[in-house]
Amino acid sequence: MTSSLFTNARLIDPEAQSDATGWLLVKGGRIAAIGTGTPPKDADRVIDASGKCLAPGIVDIGVKTCEPGERHKESIRTAGAAAAAGGVTTMVTRPDTDPCIDTPEALAFVKRRGEQVSPVRMLPMAALTKGRAGREMTEIGFLLDAGAAAFTDCDHVVTDTKVLTRAMTYARGLGALIIMHPQEPGLSGGAAVTSGKFASLKGLPAVPPMAERIGLERDLALVEMTRVRYHADQISTAAALPALARAKAAGLDVTAGASIHHLTLNEFDVGDYRTFFKVKPPLRAEDDRLAMVQAVADGTLDIISSMHTPQDEESKRLPFEAAASGAVALETLLPAAMRLYHAGDLNLPQLFRAMALNPARRLGLDAGTLAQGAPADLVLFDPDAPFVLDRFTLRSKSKNTPFDGMRMEGKVLMTLVAGDIVFERDAA
Repeated sequence: MTSSLFTNARLIDPEAQSDATGWLLVKGGRIAAIGTGTPPKDADRVIDASGKCLAPGIVDIGVKTCEPGERHKESIRTAGAAAAAGGVTTMVTRPDTDPCIDTPEALAFVKRRGEQVSPVRMLPMAALTKGRAGREMTEIGFLLDAGAAAFTDCDHVVTDTKVLTRAMTYARGLGALIIMHPQEPGLSGGAAVTSGKFASLKGLPAVPPMAERIGLERDLALVEMTRVRYHADQISTAAALPALARAKAAGLDVTAGASIHHLTLNEFDVGDYRTFFKVKPPLRAEDDRLAMVQAVADGTLDIISSMHTPQDEESKRLPFEAAASGAVALETLLPAAMRLYHAGDLNLPQLFRAMALNPARRLGLDAGTLAQGAPADLVLFDPDAPFVLDRFTLRSKSKNTPFDGMRMEGKVLMTLVAGDIVFERDAA
């Protein structure tokens, strides 16, 4: 059993909410010891962190791997490589593939593929309804037995409340987590941007922010009735936050997340109809962005995720209204999050609470912390390292990132999964 010792590391522990210089010992795939004094001397390998940050690996909920069905956009192998390079040690993958993951057999396939080709851990989610069509719930019990991490129809809103109520009730009985996309589809259908003066000037079909609040209020009413474990995948508007806060205050088992794009970009970034900035839900007003950042800081929003959605060039090089939504973000999640750190909006323990600890806890994992005995899923990174992002250097097959050509800070230097190095940046 080999051991690795990190010395001179800036230890970021979101559970202890601490940021201190010290050492960390890895043995047998787990964190064996951690401290700030004199490090042990009997490690097989010593890694001098030189003052760089050592934190729990990111647990990213909502990654699309495009396998099966769209491997020309992404595969489990390339998504895993991108995750490792981005400090993501656990990918929680979406079922919106072709065909979608709505049977135990399909789930077993992607789970096996993840074990075979992904350098990081992969936890597949399953569809909540068959074909994500919203008409008939999937075999939740069998899918749980097959290893489903959660149940979601992704951006397909289940409009039939009777079907949704039945699925929630069944999931509640099995203790399953369901993940919903809060949106009122009648208002949001066909929208490309958020309504307002900017959308009107651009002449683009728009959705009012109230569509998110309406969708969330409906979901939360059903959660109150069924008492199911519920997570909202993306909250992006200030209008939705009071309902979320009320549900938490009422003791409902509710959490919510935000994508890194909605925390760092706003509606004006669309600029000259740049389709790499077309995401779902669309980018919001700056006031909404600031409200989301504050909600992460005060704990109203629990999780930050990449919402990694690969799209090929043919899907993006279209008029803005017709272009596909989504952006790749496995490799840009951490440097984009450093924007919030350098702006003074969130400190590093707060960021890793939202990117590692909270998602791990929501899924019942013992990861996301630097506590003794926790899995040695770690990321060593330099929060201050500057670079200009070139999308063609990304390891994802698709290169649809809104950060192309932007000056960024924050480089992943090393990623470990169960104590094994799965990514190490060249010294150059």
